[in-house]
Amino acid sequence: MNDILVLTLLIFTAALLYSSVGHAGASGYLAAMALFGLAPAVMKPTALVLNLLVGTVGTIRFATAGHFDWKLFAPFAALSVPMAFLGGMMKLPIGTYKMVLGSVLLFAAWRLVVKPKPNAGELNPVSVPRALIFGAGLGLLSGLTGVGGGIFLSPLLLFLGWADVRKTAGVSVAFILVNSAAGLLGHLASVKNVPPEIVWWAPAALLGGIIGAELGSRRLAPITMRRLLSVVLIVAGVKMLLGK
Repeated sequence: MNDILVLTLLIFTAALLYSSVGHAGASGYLAAMALFGLAPAVMKPTALVLNLLVGTVGTIRFATAGHFDWKLFAPFAALSVPMAFLGGMMKLPIGTYKMVLGSVLLFAAWRLVVKPKPNAGELNPVSVPRALIFGAGLGLLSGLTGVGGGIFLSPLLLFLGWADVRKTAGVSVAFILVNSAAGLLGHLASVKNVPPEIVWWAPAALLGGIIGAELGSRRLAPITMRRLLSVVLIVAGVKMLLGK
């Protein structure tokens, strides 16, 4: 029971922190579940279910706050959704899954401790062909691992100068939502692997998502807590890569 409570707290914390920057928390949930030794067959669908809850809240909150750009979102989502569906249908060998997921978690940890700098001056025009290619790759990775892809999309948008920080958050969380839904639909049978403890984790993630999205729309950046969460991601990522 103690393990369930600690894992519930970690999921709440992940949802709160990630939703504050326009993410849904999948890499945080996966890291927490990895620390407690849950099987990959359980981790992937559970993370996607939690992503759907937090992604829905975040999308509504950032959109109503005026931080969503349909013209920027559409080319990324066009190919990412079918590719996430395809990725959801694919089942990687456990060793390969752990290697890929471990790398994703370490990247996510790095992203948490690096505070993005707002774009200076005018934004660059979006290249639709490049957005389609990037979206396809991120969608496939999303479906394969159970992450929503936002942890990769956010730095990409900022690096290319296609969106400012707030709009990046609004587009990323919507991108996560559609990819998580597609990934889960791609392997709908995996929902049976979601453990009964989801009755604890879902409300925790939902509450964390509501609080985080509200704080994020006002540009609150809890950098200390982000760094603490990055430690969890690093430990879990290393654990995945070492296969322990």
